[in-house]
Amino acid sequence: MNRYKRSNRNKGVTVKCNRGRNATLLKDFISHLRTPMAAQGFRHLVLAILVFASEASLFSGVVSTYVRPPPRQTLFFHHKDQDSASPQQVHISLVGQVKMRISWITENSSPAMVKYGTSPGVYDNSANGTTSSYHYVLYKSGEIHDVVIGPLKPNTVYYYRCGPDSAQERSFRTPPAQLPIKFAIVGDLGQTGWTNSTLQHVAKSNYDMLLLPGDLSYADLDQPLWDSFGRMVEPLASQRPWMVTQGNHEIEKLPIIHSTKFTSYNARWRMPFEESGSNSNLYYSFDAAGVHVVMLGSYTDFDQNSDQYKWLEADLNKVDRGKTPWIVVLIHAPWYNTNTAHQGEVESEGMRKAMEGLIHRARVDVVFAGHVHAYERFTRVSNGKPDNCGPVHITIGDGGNREGLASRFMNPQPAISVFREASFGHGQLEIVNATHAQWTWHRNDDDKPIASDSIWLRSLTSDPTCKL
Repeated sequence: MNRYKRSNRNKGVTVKCNRGRNATLLKDFISHLRTPMAAQGFRHLVLAILVFASEASLFSGVVSTYVRPPPRQTLFFHHKDQDSASPQQVHISLVGQVKMRISWITENSSPAMVKYGTSPGVYDNSANGTTSSYHYVLYKSGEIHDVVIGPLKPNTVYYYRCGPDSAQERSFRTPPAQLPIKFAIVGDLGQTGWTNSTLQHVAKSNYDMLLLPGDLSYADLDQPLWDSFGRMVEPLASQRPWMVTQGNHEIEKLPIIHSTKFTSYNARWRMPFEESGSNSNLYYSFDAAGVHVVMLGSYTDFDQNSDQYKWLEADLNKVDRGKTPWIVVLIHAPWYNTNTAHQGEVESEGMRKAMEGLIHRARVDVVFAGHVHAYERFTRVSNGKPDNCGPVHITIGDGGNREGLASRFMNPQPAISVFREASFGHGQLEIVNATHAQWTWHRNDDDKPIASDSIWLRSLTSDPTCKL
């Protein structure tokens, strides 16, 4: 008997941050404080402050009647190397098409330097970078190092060492310069047993780059969980570029105590926003092979007078569809959603109303979202109706977070919703050539990878009825 609620005609219900959710946040925050400075008196003080904040609604959103399935325990990944100067939490990201940013953390001061080359143990090149850190209430991060290396050859394995004295050699493979290219796509990861299963399946997919539409660590104020998350993803994120955008769990704003949003996210996961003309790490774009990828921010201003809107309009107007026949957009809060979770949110409906016209006129091929902890694929759609020249919308917020699945869907199933299932998993988008791509969604069923949904897509630039 299939225990998953799924596919062509499913059931539904809704979620948003309410008192129950905030109470869980408070409980997790207090129980997971793992820094020496978190003395008993401090915990009591923070608890009192957060209880007040939760009553004032720590995260924006409407209250709904949805009750999640029981959460799964968050895992904590410790630093195995006792050397305080040893690099940890290593991850890489693209900077333009021929450079790579190497990011890592050390507990103590250490030079931001990377040695690299195309043969094991032979480092013909080196580069220096920057070091920073941040404070969050009484937490102080380790030393965060960022080094940009390159220019690099496409589709080539490079071997590298972080810092001047590191004994560990790591390696990564650069993406191809031309099609085909394969993206692994997964949102709302967290760090649970479900997450482990998802990452194991992703590791076997031979992907070129991972795209993550928000909600990374689920630290939710508990800063050491950011360190744990970095250690958990390092085996994958140090070998292939991980390109991410933010979700609501990255906000981490505390009234009075810490009023700045996205402090941890911006410090730890720096993306190449300057290279695309953006003035914010919360939205940016980049090219990979023949694909223009746009990462948008659901939790920063997006109305027509906003910097993000103006940047998106300019960015899409600059795309040469002759060189980059595909455009892929990632957001966190889905614009289309027939799950009863996260209905009526301004980050979804407001952003869609503001930006959907830009997306449609640019002939964006696919829009990926997270936020809803389930999988759903829509037909090509625009303005709430089927549209052969609109993008395919796909919700992929099923990476394995501790909050569990959003297992109920609306009935009857709307015609624009093609496939939906409340299961953990990940997706793979293989852009084969300028005209065709294959999308597959792989469910984590009893820890075995199963391709549960698959479709071939045709680029809108190759459809004569959608010519601009």
